[in-house]
Amino acid sequence: MVKVAICGGSGYTGAELLRMLRQHPEVTVTAVTSERSAAKRVTDLFPHLLGYECLVYEPLDRKELIKKADIFFLALPHAASQEAVDSFYRAGKKVIDLSADYRLQSPEVYEAWYKTPHHYHETLRKAVYGLPELYRRQVKRARLIANPGCYPTSAVLALMPALKKGLIDPESIIVDSKSGATGAGRKADIGVAFCEVNEGFKAYGIAAHRHTPEIEQEVSKLAGKDVALNFTPHLVPMDRGILTTAYGKLVAGIETETVTKIYQKTYAGEPFVHVLESGALPNTKYVRGSNHCMIGVKVNTRTNTLIMVAAIDNLVKGASGQAIQNMNIMLGFDETTGLKGLGLYP
Repeated sequence: MVKVAICGGSGYTGAELLRMLRQHPEVTVTAVTSERSAAKRVTDLFPHLLGYECLVYEPLDRKELIKKADIFFLALPHAASQEAVDSFYRAGKKVIDLSADYRLQSPEVYEAWYKTPHHYHETLRKAVYGLPELYRRQVKRARLIANPGCYPTSAVLALMPALKKGLIDPESIIVDSKSGATGAGRKADIGVAFCEVNEGFKAYGIAAHRHTPEIEQEVSKLAGKDVALNFTPHLVPMDRGILTTAYGKLVAGIETETVTKIYQKTYAGEPFVHVLESGALPNTKYVRGSNHCMIGVKVNTRTNTLIMVAAIDNLVKGASGQAIQNMNIMLGFDETTGLKGLGLYP
């Protein structure tokens, strides 16, 4: 059995990792950290995580943790992962970082958006962006994975076939996303309190959301040139899920049925990306609790625009599930191991 440690296991992402790893036949969780909840049992915080009654949160003592695990998941706040990732990586461990600290390949771009310098440039250069549908071969050889953000996962998967085939003008892209409240993390924040979120619907982070450069980084690679785009996230009154609608001006006339076939061919064989039939569109309910991404496309012939819609669970394909998918690839397991669960509907 592969020994797993989770650093930062008291948030929603950490709890989801614990839940999903419990179903994985090839690994065992041997350590979990939390500074605020040190000495508490996992089930004191999350009673639904049956089977972890004997697992106790501990402080993030790197020297002690290195002895306890073969692979490390880090679900720490942005900027807090930098040093820990570098330490575990240099100790020869396999590392999957779920923060933004190793996603952006340019340390200057990271500093501009996260308002803190990146101190580990050499380790940053070793990180592989962990979107398997784009970088599966690189993930297989990597020891350090930068797990993608939830919004970028949905946006890049929605846009990838259109960009690869040159169907749309990259300069025209608009990404509009809606997320459940768990995307903000498990913390005391008035902005995501029940009475602030319930029966409301708002945009936030307009022209300033930190996932923007991550989306632009990957879109630019697909387009073969630097791309700046408009990205607007919204907070909706639900626990989990992301629905992303992306728009791009078509470079030539094409029908919805033809675009659908291009998308279906692009993702043929992908275990977790499902392109719906022509005219059908995804719903977050279809993927809730699963590692699946559903995509639907539609051509607006009046405006010569391709509209691409993707639905994921932000805590699973947008975070913990994708991290386990990356782990499976890194360790040579079947990619779907521990991830075969279907969406919870309704």
